[in-house]
Amino acid sequence: MTTSTNSQQLSPYSSGTLSGSMVPHRYDTRSCDLGALTPALTNPTSAPEQAGARSKSFWRESLALMEQHLPFGRRKVQTEDQIYQCGQVFDTLHLISSGLFKIVNLSADGREQPAGLYFKGDWLGFDGIPSGRYGCSAIALDSGEVWSIRYDTLLQVSAKEPLIMRLVLAAISAQLARNRDAALSMGTLPADARVADFLLQWAHCLAERGMRTDQINVHMSRADMGDYLGLRLESVSRALSRLARCGVILFNEKGRRDITIPNLAALSNFIQHRADPATNDLH
Repeated sequence: MTTSTNSQQLSPYSSGTLSGSMVPHRYDTRSCDLGALTPALTNPTSAPEQAGARSKSFWRESLALMEQHLPFGRRKVQTEDQIYQCGQVFDTLHLISSGLFKIVNLSADGREQPAGLYFKGDWLGFDGIPSGRYGCSAIALDSGEVWSIRYDTLLQVSAKEPLIMRLVLAAISAQLARNRDAALSMGTLPADARVADFLLQWAHCLAERGMRTDQINVHMSRADMGDYLGLRLESVSRALSRLARCGVILFNEKGRRDITIPNLAALSNFIQHRADPATNDLH
């Protein structure tokens, strides 16, 4: 398989109005939900021009309020370390200080099925609240650190500082929105657009945290990506190859999990093209 950095290959997806039809706009619920909740978590005297950036720095409020108001433990983790296990008694929530984590469910045949990716500032463990037991397992995909707080302690401190509970509810809302968007992607997009959307949302999470988005190390195998996206391994491989042929991604020479995204707008436009039935015959 060959790839090219020729900018002319990006032209079908680079910018502008698509020819032939109007492309439907995919509504991204994340920014809406967080934008409505985060102003109360920020300094009301901040400059007005900063308001538009507040939702993108939502993870900062999680870490800041945790550090200021809650007694917590720190735990360093390495790749494949397990934070908690499916079925384990729930008593603790975890906030990611650094690193990358995945949530996995157990399928009927005992296989681990990735069900979510979590970055710096995201919370782990909300699935244990309803039943008193964790409904899935949380596993580190990279070295990092988590901050852990007992749930009963969180409730006690929240009674004195209601802003903390607003923060937790905002975090739960953000995760619900993320899951809703993932379900929308799996239910409406063809395979290659689904893989592209996965990479785009990963890049957006990195961008919100001030990290570079042009080169992404995908800490997941093709099989894990397929399980997460509801695709077969072969479909994921074909989708990535098509993205590379179209020039919207490049494979880094260091390894097949190192992906370069020359232009996020081009990747987004590729998704819009593929989401439009009138353009699904493009190659």
